[in-house]
Amino acid sequence: MNKITKMVLTLTILGLISGMVLSLVANYADPLIKQNQQEALREAVFFVLPSTESYETSNIDGKEVYRCYNSADDLIGYAFTGSGGGYQGTIELMVGVGTELEEIKGIQILASEETPGLGGKIRGESFKNQFRGLEAGQDIGLVKSEEPEQGEIQAITGATISSRAVVNIINKELRAVRSKVSEGE
Repeated sequence: MNKITKMVLTLTILGLISGMVLSLVANYADPLIKQNQQEALREAVFFVLPSTESYETSNIDGKEVYRCYNSADDLIGYAFTGSGGGYQGTIELMVGVGTELEEIKGIQILASEETPGLGGKIRGESFKNQFRGLEAGQDIGLVKSEEPEQGEIQAITGATISSRAVVNIINKELRAVRSKVSEGE
């Protein structure tokens, strides 16, 4: 055998072995990844509606909506996910709202690739706490420098695009959930 044939054969064997190992690792890791994602969703439901004791998942027109109940089995609100483009990539979040779909009880960022130190601050408690108790009968507004008024939140300095993306995702998903919940009930 000449040198080129040996090299091609060696690289082919190494490629096949590497491919098999990657396939085995993917088959092993995929169920664990899905389990972790489900656990993160479950934890987010309890975070965005803190008094939740149990919930049930409803698929309303292709949209997963979590109906949340307290210890007396009274409906206390709804939780739902949303996603959209941010500055660096896709932002995925969960929103909790009251039973009338007017008051935001909380938000949780599930996934974000925003710039660390700037857009990454959307994961911070000071940003997320602005949404707790926010009346969202209409679309949520975003202000940059002045004090926010009713139905507004203040953008993160230096991360207006990320802040606006979160607000836009919530507004879009809240409108969709309102129409689907009112139709589905």
